[in-house]
Amino acid sequence: MEEIKRPTFVIGHKNPDTDSICSAIAYANLKNKVEGDGYVAARAGQLNQETQYVLNYFGASAPVYVPDVRTQVRDIEIRKTEGVDGGISLKDAYKLMKQHAVVTLPVLTDSALEGIITLGDISASYMDVYDSTALSDADTPYKNIAKTVEGKVLVGDIEAKFSEGKVLIAAANPDVMEDYIKKGDLVILGNRYESQLCAIEMEAACIVVCDGAKVSKTITMQAKEHGCVIISTPLDTFTAARFINLSMPISHYMKSDDLITFHMKDYIEDIQKIMGQKRFRDFPVLDQNDNYVGMISRRNLLNKMRKRLILVDHNEEGQAVDGINHAEVVEIIDHHKLGSIETLSPIFFRNQPLGCTATIVSQMYEEKGIEIEKKIAGLLCSAIISDTLMFRSPTCTEVDKKTCEKLAEIAGIEIEELAIDMFSAGSDLESKTPAEILHQDYKSFNVGDVKFAVGQVNSMNAVELEEIGEKLKDYIDEARREEGLDMVFFMLTNIIKESTDLMCVGDGASELATDAFNLDPDDGYHLKGLVSRKKQLIPSLVGTLQTRQQNA
Repeated sequence: MEEIKRPTFVIGHKNPDTDSICSAIAYANLKNKVEGDGYVAARAGQLNQETQYVLNYFGASAPVYVPDVRTQVRDIEIRKTEGVDGGISLKDAYKLMKQHAVVTLPVLTDSALEGIITLGDISASYMDVYDSTALSDADTPYKNIAKTVEGKVLVGDIEAKFSEGKVLIAAANPDVMEDYIKKGDLVILGNRYESQLCAIEMEAACIVVCDGAKVSKTITMQAKEHGCVIISTPLDTFTAARFINLSMPISHYMKSDDLITFHMKDYIEDIQKIMGQKRFRDFPVLDQNDNYVGMISRRNLLNKMRKRLILVDHNEEGQAVDGINHAEVVEIIDHHKLGSIETLSPIFFRNQPLGCTATIVSQMYEEKGIEIEKKIAGLLCSAIISDTLMFRSPTCTEVDKKTCEKLAEIAGIEIEELAIDMFSAGSDLESKTPAEILHQDYKSFNVGDVKFAVGQVNSMNAVELEEIGEKLKDYIDEARREEGLDMVFFMLTNIIKESTDLMCVGDGASELATDAFNLDPDDGYHLKGLVSRKKQLIPSLVGTLQTRQQNA
């Protein structure tokens, strides 16, 4: 069996930001340099404009999109049963099944699946066929007949097909034979010259001469004149007659309608239900172009392998890629508070109170003695600029700042110039829909039985932030209801003024913000000095909710 290659996906949270994307790329690169290939940078959502600008600026490709990490068909052992042509005989198909210890063969034209033939189909053809015209009904090639009876074609076109008459054994004398041999029949007979000549004169399509009997020149000439095929076989008449129906092409018996097939991207939990409803042993697997890949059975599902993940920039189940509970988390690199991710066994978990995951990843390059190349340095530097709002966020530490300056030197960039371009690209949302704006940097949280989400846009332009607020005001409540949330908050953060205008949507949202930040509702929801969702906004909201729930 071909060994399944298991990549390890280095992946950030849903609605990924620049830190999530750049840290995934940089950490996958580090792991590949230290441990060898096999680590793949991935993303659980679409890129926002700021991140896309950064990738374009440094000539980096976006991580592969992985929206769901449940186990797929591609993650299990697929048996590489070789496909066969629909023209081969039932006997040859049976031999192949015995040789490869399988009970199902895929029938292909090039790489396209035409049907499947099973051991049950072959048994049915042998046991259930009573019609003497079955061989001609199946348009059986003479080459199949000759091979099945271990003989050879002495006269006639080996590629031609037996397609009209019935199969019969010439056991009677020639006078009787004249009464039941019809034009186009296939006659199985022995070495009697008179019987051979009678069959040919009665315009049989083919005679099968058994026991390796010699065929005379006269019979050969007569057969050529009458267009009769002669097949010589060393088998006796009984054995030849018993085997001959096994020369029929499998295309005549294969299943070709309503085939149950699976694709490489199908999820195991979905195909299990289908397998449970069908009594088939094996199921064909197709690729994205509907070309045949291999076969799977219920037994293959027993050895299914979970996708391997390294999580960066998050450790909350609610922020993780869909299907996280079906995957194997092997590492977590993060700078947030401890969340709700559970693992199957102890893992490497690095969590530091820094302003950005990229700072941690940069430290790990140094610890491993791996030089940070220019492009990776640019990505890591951009992530720190983004997450710390160019060092204005209260989450920013001196370690973040010094690391960013060192990376900027390696990448050959000016931090302030890059920051202006990044934030301008991120807040240029004129062509975006309200849904795209809301969800481009958006995280959900649970506190007791309260579910809420927080989105954020950062800009250096107050007018631009006001326009974004106008665009969102009628949409946010619609999104809240669709997502089953109690409240949604949206931060319009002015990087220059280091302040946020907070949009509060949902029953109790305004009251919660008022209590959490000691606001006067008449003055609006303008939060001076508040720019960080992680360190300033979320802790205050969560703390206020928890206090309410404890006092309830």
